[in-house]
Amino acid sequence: MEQRRTKRFKLQLPLSVIRSGAERVAVAGRTDNISSSGVLFTMEAEPDLSGGSIEYMIELNREGAHTVHLRCVGKVVRLQRSRDGMAANGMTANPPACLVAATLERYEFVRIAGAGR
Repeated sequence: MEQRRTKRFKLQLPLSVIRSGAERVAVAGRTDNISSSGVLFTMEAEPDLSGGSIEYMIELNREGAHTVHLRCVGKVVRLQRSRDGMAANGMTANPPACLVAATLERYEFVRIAGAGR
């Protein structure tokens, strides 16, 4: 049985990768689970995350006058293409997705005024 150092919380939250290594990128995704040491997320497109280090933002709250994000810095520890997105009828249900596991080394809360809905 697999034992983990920290508890994982299954949360599906909007996420965007904003930097890969020294290069700025803008790739959207969604978290699958989060722990105090890292995050597992999926993305529709397979970004070039070969630089190892990444900066990503997790959207925590859209309510009220401020949108709250968790801005994180970490390293990619696993990158894999998920299954081909085929539905039971043989038609493509969704484009292939990419599964990314990244550490959570530093973080800060960021409030964006006027972005709430």
